[in-house]
Amino acid sequence: MEIAVGSTNPVKVEAVERTLERYEPTVAAVDVDSGVSEQPRSIAETVRGAENRARRAHAATDADYGIGLEGGVARLEGVPGLSLIMWGATTDGDRLEQGGGPTLRLPDDVADRVEDGAELGPVMDDLLGTEGVAESEGAAGVLTAGLTDRTQALSEAVACSFGSFVAGTYDGGPRP
Repeated sequence: MEIAVGSTNPVKVEAVERTLERYEPTVAAVDVDSGVSEQPRSIAETVRGAENRARRAHAATDADYGIGLEGGVARLEGVPGLSLIMWGATTDGDRLEQGGGPTLRLPDDVADRVEDGAELGPVMDDLLGTEGVAESEGAAGVLTAGLTDRTQALSEAVACSFGSFVAGTYDGGPRP
């Protein structure tokens, strides 16, 4: 099974490799434009970025599947504050499926800076005195004291978007 990931970010590539390891995939990172802002600011924009990455990665390769992952922020109805959200999309060239990963509330001081136009990764780096938190544990790791991290969180989005292609329950196939 060949998979094209619509990103060269090592965390996103690892999320795909880790989640799909039982299928022994060949995973290729493909540098594509998400077609959305660097910091998506709604569910719709975050999903659109994941879909664009999946479609563009698939179109640029001979892979069986294209997978796109996107992190964003959004205000969610019934949930206080600004939330970090993660979405995945998978395509085989015909079907396109989406799935979400974990969602967590951002601390107010972080949310204020992001709502003023800053990107989450650099805000976290500034607060922590680090560089590249988005390519390591991510905000998810920092904000959960390591109970999850960005790779694991994105892995859930991979599982939820890719799962329908192998579960057999979406195409009238056998139930697992």
